[in-house]
Amino acid sequence: MSDIKVSNSGALGADPSARFFVREHHPENGTLLGFWIYLMSDCLIFACLFATYAVLGRNYAGGPSGAELFDLPLVALNTAFLLLSSITYGFAMLESQRKRLRAALVWLGITGLFGAAFLSLEMYEFFHLIHEGAGPQRSGFLTAFFALVGTHGLHVTFGIVWLVTLMFQLGRHGLTVENQRRMMCLSMFWHFLDVIWIGVFTFVYLMGVLP
Repeated sequence: MSDIKVSNSGALGADPSARFFVREHHPENGTLLGFWIYLMSDCLIFACLFATYAVLGRNYAGGPSGAELFDLPLVALNTAFLLLSSITYGFAMLESQRKRLRAALVWLGITGLFGAAFLSLEMYEFFHLIHEGAGPQRSGFLTAFFALVGTHGLHVTFGIVWLVTLMFQLGRHGLTVENQRRMMCLSMFWHFLDVIWIGVFTFVYLMGVLP
């Protein structure tokens, strides 16, 4: 939205009563455009990590393979948690468009719980692998695995922190234009993490159990 400021001229000899108008213009949808650019840069990061895993994914160095380590039922449950969180965030967006603040906050809270459940299972998997001697230093395969899956988990952690902060902002200021724009940006980020995880689940876990 454009803001107009009125200021007195301070030039030497100028009429003290003279005024001029300065129009400050914020481009419409400029925030969303900038956030799309950020997501594209994040795509490059994950593309590099996927490429690294593609190169090192079969370098076991005499250690365990994915078929020996991965617990597919547990990973499938974790995938369900993240996909459900994306659905509940969609419900929160619908409620925000209907100006139902309380319902939007409830759905955002459910989304955060699903995200926390996803992170809890992922941390359990990591601790279990390290306890079994399959830490990131064991082989190139495990180094690439921990780097890719861990980077995604770190993004989910940041997303949950962002979500909690947004809930406080909504509770304090309501469904303002600014807060709805923030909800839209977080929605893009959250769905982006879902898409990346589908790639991880398919490329790392499902293909990793193949002989």
